[in-house]
Amino acid sequence: MNYKKLSGAYSIMIPVFLLLLSFIPKGNIGLIEKKVMIITDFGTIKIKLYNETPLHRDNFVKLVTTHYFDSLMFHRVIQNFMIQGGDPDSKNAAPSVELGNGGPDYTIPAEFNPKIFHKKGVLAAARDGDLENPSRASSGSQFYIVQGRVCNDSLLKIESARITKMTLFNEIVNRNENKLLLLKYKQFLKPEQKDSLRYIEDIINRQVQSEQPNAKPYLFSEEQIKAYKTIGGTPHLDGGYTAFGEVYEGFEVIESIASQKGDKNNRPFKDIRMKIVLIE
Repeated sequence: MNYKKLSGAYSIMIPVFLLLLSFIPKGNIGLIEKKVMIITDFGTIKIKLYNETPLHRDNFVKLVTTHYFDSLMFHRVIQNFMIQGGDPDSKNAAPSVELGNGGPDYTIPAEFNPKIFHKKGVLAAARDGDLENPSRASSGSQFYIVQGRVCNDSLLKIESARITKMTLFNEIVNRNENKLLLLKYKQFLKPEQKDSLRYIEDIINRQVQSEQPNAKPYLFSEEQIKAYKTIGGTPHLDGGYTAFGEVYEGFEVIESIASQKGDKNNRPFKDIRMKIVLIE
């Protein structure tokens, strides 16, 4: 088609259309979901990234396009739970090395969304625990993909109570009167004074135990209940870890990787390397 020979009607419509585009808020431009592909020896996993979590989406895309994940491994694999990767230390790690602490020198602010939850296939960010990381900020690079399991009403009731307890724990950790405890906890982390760390954690847990009977219970939505009772997931992570994408192809690859045997740290005996590329 020769675009130079557009009819008069079309030649008038084009500038009008361009004028209308100028009034569209910039935040609505680029709403097409970004998609990535994780390539492994077990097959390929295709994932779409949520626009509702832009900080995590953009960070992940940046790491993918700079080949950050290439040759890294799924270093933590737990059947009926999840597969975790993204630790840069795993690129050249010896088989005996414990992994899970590496990453860039930044974290990503939590982006919790009640409509996004940990159903099977969800991509989410790993993070440090609440005492070290009370804001629940995400790791700059480590992620996990949910395998999970199908839940019944009894299990969902248990998981609901578990979330209620973890939410209360985080609330108590963030109270002003516990600032000194948090400071001490971080100081004890460096020399790995485990007894002192456990002592501080016990103090917080006693506060949780005394307040838990009056805590507002966490309730799953109808959508969550339906998903967890059909395709499954890891409901106890809802509201505590940022989910920022979901698998749309390659669920069988997750199953294969999750079934691999590993050591006491859940690191597979055979390295599972990855390459991640941007699809669009």
